Amino acid sequence: MVAKLTRIALIMLVGATLGLLWNSLSGHGIALEKNVFVRAEDELVDAPTAKQRLERGALFLDARPIDFYRMAHIPGSVPLPETDFEAAFARLEPRLRTSFDIVVYCAGYGCESSHIVAAKLRERGIHAAILQEGWPAWTEAGYPTRQGDEP
Repeated sequence: MVAKLTRIALIMLVGATLGLLWNSLSGHGIALEKNVFVRAEDELVDAPTAKQRLERGALFLDARPIDFYRMAHIPGSVPLPETDFEAAFARLEPRLRTSFDIVVYCAGYGCESSHIVAAKLRERGIHAAILQEGWPAWTEAGYPTRQGDEP
């Protein structure tokens, strides 16, 4: 029984190693070192740049579900949840159309909500940058946060 399990583990290890090797050397593999949600037209900003933009009056949009916004958000940001985009956009459209510096963020690390919201805004003629790694990048940098419904 132990010999069978060892053989299975060895086959899986060799298979995974060969797969990753092929992925990296073939030129046709999946880009494992990149965020797959990033499109060529996306403008990504890091946390320090985002903070500077916030201090200069940029409009920040929280693409996370509204309950996450209420738990904690970037001060001054307003919720534009990807899951309720149409209703939130209708409410915010006048402000969005007069804001020339917009940054969208979400839960980061594999969260695609900010990318989806930025793409939907772009389809409507509104440019928005994306906070790279989102909420975790902001909080790990030690920047201020706020709780509740108020921006």
